Amino acid sequence: MRCKQNRQQTPSEAHEQRNVVMRQLTTEDLKNLEVDLKNYFPQSLQAYGSIVLLNRTGQRADPFIVLVDQWPEFKVLLIKPEYREKGDSFKDVTVFSKNDDYLRDLLAQKDVIDWKKFICLAAELKHEKMLEAVAVNRGVLMKKEAVCHMLVLQDPSKLPAFDSLSLKISSLNESHIELVNSNWKFGCEDSKVMIKNMIVNFPSCCVLDSDDQPVAWLLTYVSCALSMLYTLPEHRGKGYAKALVTIMSNKLHSQGCPVYCFTEEENQLSYRLFTSLGFREEPEFRAAWFVFNDL
Repeated sequence: MRCKQNRQQTPSEAHEQRNVVMRQLTTEDLKNLEVDLKNYFPQSLQAYGSIVLLNRTGQRADPFIVLVDQWPEFKVLLIKPEYREKGDSFKDVTVFSKNDDYLRDLLAQKDVIDWKKFICLAAELKHEKMLEAVAVNRGVLMKKEAVCHMLVLQDPSKLPAFDSLSLKISSLNESHIELVNSNWKFGCEDSKVMIKNMIVNFPSCCVLDSDDQPVAWLLTYVSCALSMLYTLPEHRGKGYAKALVTIMSNKLHSQGCPVYCFTEEENQLSYRLFTSLGFREEPEFRAAWFVFNDL
């Protein structure tokens, strides 16, 4: 189902907008939210994936808070990481909106986001001009960090079979943080905190060599999206990436989690890999990441 069409606000709704206080959802609320977000795919899929993992793993897993403008008939949903240590600011703030005009006014008029800090905001690409206007109004710098296709796998049963006995498959552990970080496009000192949380709390898998060292790996973002797929150059061409995507896709699907990923528009190699495995693009949707106050 597509998102509902925007409409003009009534005077009473505009007054309500000015007086809105964002509400943090409870554990019970989050169960109901998971059901509701299914009605707004693909726009809500990233938020949905975060809520699914949160509902299954609990707050111990890379904690974040979920805020809505009202409940249960919310218009704007914000998923904000809890900033507990240095590097937490690297994590995304995710926004989903049922009403784009309401979202614009909310960001322009309310301090639902701390605009004085570094922010990486995950949102639909269509919000770019609106976010630029908000940034100017707030007096903060903004840049578009990445634009991605969303690729979704509806039926993992059609994934190709592979000889699992020929590969040594394992999960990543904390000793692999530096390896993953140093080979990730956006890797930096602060991103190590995020990668640690991903490895400790969410599904991952890797191919090990004869010395039990990872030579290819795949992680899961807090949004449940497959992420950071990488094979060391000297081990490419052996089918490791396809094997890892197959393993992880089946695992997530068996746990009732969505199976999807983001590929940057310029990364045609990754796009071809996932589509060859049955992932299908949501053609009317583009995900984007916008950075504010980048130093």
